[in-house]
Amino acid sequence: MDKYGQALLNNASKLDAVTDACGEITKLATAIVDEHSKSATVALLKRISESVDNPKYKIEVKRVAQLVNSSLIEFYGYSTIQGICKPTTDADEDKRTLQELLDELDALIGLEKVKNKVQDLIVYQKVQKLRREKNLHSTKNTLHLAFTGNPGTGKTTVARIVGRIYKRIGLLSKGHFVEVSRTDLIAGYQGQTALKVKKVIEQAKGGVLFIDEAYSITENDHSDSYGRECLTELTKALEDYRDDLVVIVAGYTEPMNKFFESNPGLKSRFNTFIEFDDYNSVEMDNILLSMCQSNDYVLDDEAKEKIHLYFEQQIASKDENFANGRLARNLYDDLVMNHARRVVKVDNPNSADLSTIKAEDFNLECKEVENN
Repeated sequence: MDKYGQALLNNASKLDAVTDACGEITKLATAIVDEHSKSATVALLKRISESVDNPKYKIEVKRVAQLVNSSLIEFYGYSTIQGICKPTTDADEDKRTLQELLDELDALIGLEKVKNKVQDLIVYQKVQKLRREKNLHSTKNTLHLAFTGNPGTGKTTVARIVGRIYKRIGLLSKGHFVEVSRTDLIAGYQGQTALKVKKVIEQAKGGVLFIDEAYSITENDHSDSYGRECLTELTKALEDYRDDLVVIVAGYTEPMNKFFESNPGLKSRFNTFIEFDDYNSVEMDNILLSMCQSNDYVLDDEAKEKIHLYFEQQIASKDENFANGRLARNLYDDLVMNHARRVVKVDNPNSADLSTIKAEDFNLECKEVENN
């Protein structure tokens, strides 16, 4: 994470504490830093405005709110400049070997079916490349993939790793990663969408183009001529650049199935369909423990037990919008904030105080706020 993103998170955390916001402001900042979420940005700006305008807050609170505002502006300014100057930085700077990338894939929590299918895909493509080099017949399957499943199941993470692995085995010239949504592909008036799609394709050539919630391209069905124009151009690119471009489309399972059923020409360009299952309670535990370990926190036994029961309850009552890894991330943010509120009252806290999350830090009132 760059220093501007870290500054935004730090200042948002301070505003959380001084306004007693129960971790909500930190969550908004996290969504902005991790996903450049537009809705989170609007919500955070509203929180800043409320803090500045509310007469009940002291001048110290208003100063912290203004700091968050400045950090937000600096973060987006830096991100925009980085995007203009270095659109493929993440691939160019990745010097890891093929084995290191395979180890990263294997280290992902859960996703066993996904990892096995990706491993098989990599082995197959590697051998086909070797056969071509020896002038043996090889099947010219496309490299394009479809990932289906609920949010928070690692689809974007796996897509990035696949791009880097394909670069290492010589299937892609760059291996960089370009993520887009409907708004990045579709213009506001007729004729310009094709140009917009061509520009995105040009940027992604040699790497991976990741289209999340791909079915949103044709969300208006029969009336959406812009969506049809986009799909026409995209389908052409899938064939024209199949030797040095991987397009990965992703989204909820049912809408993705309908998306492909309604467009046989598009479906025929994809050889591999991978379903990402929801995490179980043990995997959710491990995701949370991994976050804690990475940030020098530990959970005491009572906290572990309470949290495991909480995950079991959430999984038992889940619907199609179950957040998976994002649920664990939100809970981690709550735990760290509640831990800070408790420890700040301790005189001369030692290392154990500063790193141990206790059962009392698992504040169900915050979870209720989050779920409403």
